[in-house]
Amino acid sequence: MKSFSQEYLNGLHITPQLLNMTNALSEYKGKEALYTRQSPDVLERLVERAKVESVESSNRIEGIDVKHERIIDIVQQQSTPRSRPEEEVAGYRDALDYIHTNFSAVPVSLNSILMFHEFLYKYTQQSGGSFKREDNKIVDRMKDGSIRLRFQPPSASQTYDYMSALVDRYLYVNKQEGISSLILIPLFVLDYLCIHPFQDGNGRTARLISLLLLYQAGYKVGKYISLERVIEDSKETYYETLETSSKGWHQAAHNAEPWLRYFYGVLIAAYKEFESRVGIFRDEVSKTDLIKAFVNKAIKPFSITEIEKECPHISRDMIRLVLRELRDAGQISSTGMGRGAKWRRKG
Repeated sequence: MKSFSQEYLNGLHITPQLLNMTNALSEYKGKEALYTRQSPDVLERLVERAKVESVESSNRIEGIDVKHERIIDIVQQQSTPRSRPEEEVAGYRDALDYIHTNFSAVPVSLNSILMFHEFLYKYTQQSGGSFKREDNKIVDRMKDGSIRLRFQPPSASQTYDYMSALVDRYLYVNKQEGISSLILIPLFVLDYLCIHPFQDGNGRTARLISLLLLYQAGYKVGKYISLERVIEDSKETYYETLETSSKGWHQAAHNAEPWLRYFYGVLIAAYKEFESRVGIFRDEVSKTDLIKAFVNKAIKPFSITEIEKECPHISRDMIRLVLRELRDAGQISSTGMGRGAKWRRKG
């Protein structure tokens, strides 16, 4: 809300570094659309991996730690939550699924933000979806037990008005010509975090809001690479930058540039990883196709050694993996064991 006054936006200084970062992100956005058309199978594998990492990292940033194996089971809905931390993991999973599926139809509104918060506590006895009823503080807890005030958010009595103004100003400015969504989205998230509208769950809700707004602006890398994990990997910088850019916020005298730089850095890191993983998975898919092509044209029983001779760049482990998959699918069978084993097509 403080970042969306016309005076503040008019005075916002976009440095050459920020401009270069936004230009790079626009280029990545174009490449993302190309990958979506050319490699849908590869991207589907990335989605499942990213979902697990997002659920794990976003909760762990807030001190909610669950064993990785349990998170996989919960995200894949192969198990129900057994504890309060697991209940919150399941809630974040549902929120992510909702955004992935419905992002284009979700309005930027107070109700949507309250809904995201409600998701977090969906499986717990704590009720979500209500703004804070008591004033809160953003603090650092020091090793000696002392507490350092990092930021004082608006009071509980002011929260509704501040959040309503933030949403209204964002929607209004977003309709105007000349201001990039890459400027408006991190400013929205910065103001949201400064308002700190909930008693608990502000960070996780902010990350869900970020994902939604980026989706709606056409930046969908968060579906394939966990932005939450990238933030967790740079958690100290995240908190330092947020503190720096929140100084003077109440007077609309804050400097958003460090926060913008951090936000863009997270997105660029995600896009770089996205391109790298697509390349790796594409390579795996192409190797799989070559092995399957050999099997499909084989007339008589064949050995792994014969596949290696025709595909010398493919490892024996990879060949074994594909043959096991084909066997489990009922397409081939083995005629022996060990190094002398032969395989044959069925039918």
